[in-house]
Order: sequence, then C-alpha cells, then structure tokens
Amino acid sequence: MEQKIQIKNKKASFDFFFLETYTAGIVLTGTEIKSIRLGKASLVDSFCYIHNAEIWVKGMNISPYFYGSFSNHEARRDRKLLLNKREINRLQEAVKQVGTTIVPTLVFIDSNGRAKINIALARGKKEFDKRQTLKEKEDRRQMDRAIKRF
Repeated sequence: MEQKIQIKNKKASFDFFFLETYTAGIVLTGTEIKSIRLGKASLVDSFCYIHNAEIWVKGMNISPYFYGSFSNHEARRDRKLLLNKREINRLQEAVKQVGTTIVPTLVFIDSNGRAKINIALARGKKEFDKRQTLKEKEDRRQMDRAIKRF
C-alpha cells in the first residue's frame, strides 16, 4: 500500500484569495525527491517569482536527506518550476497588478512518481476577510457537530 504524499500550505488559504491555480513540475536533485517522498518538506513562507521568463519558488524548505552524504542539497535554495510559456506569460501579466502574487499551495507526488506543485495566482485578504473566513469555518464546524448529534 502506497501512501499519498501531500504537503500543504495551510496558511496560504487563510491569507489569500485564490484567483487561478496551476500544476507545475519541480526541478529537483536526487536527495530532494527522496526527502519529499519521506514528507520532509514545508511550504511555510514560500512564494513564487518570475525571472527571465522562468518561474521559481523561493523559501520552500526541503530537509536534507538523512542518508545523503557530500551530495546532499541545500534546504532552502530557489527551485525552478516547469510551466509552458503561455502560462508563464499569463502569470507575469497578472502579477503586474497591485496586490496579486503567486503562492505555492500543495506539493505532491503524481501517479508517475514525479514531484508536482500546485501554485495559485492570489490576492491578499484584508483583516476583515480573515475574520469572515474564521467565522465561516466555525459555523461549518458547529453544523457538523449538530448533524452528528442526530
């Protein structure tokens, strides 16, 4: 039985409204993919940027592989993402608008064994939007409890 690796950026959905989502490949070294398969990665405080018509993820933490020796990787290096030119151009135009950014939301292993990352074009939430999100979450929780009681 194979377990599904899904590393989520839970804080991103609290801090941002997702406008569009994309699935991209990640350029990794051998020890990085082994660490991801063990679930030793984090998307906290990571973001994406576009440089020279290429998209990169910055701040993504992939812990060094325990059995890696001299060939082990840096934990927080910038990693290139694989999208086609049309998608990169669309994202580049959208990021020019004030208040929009690109955030990684999920890292997973696909059915072919390759690491993929879901990224989202996002707009930041204001403080009252965050309170509204918390209120909706609490209301959903109470409704679920009421349904389970009956």
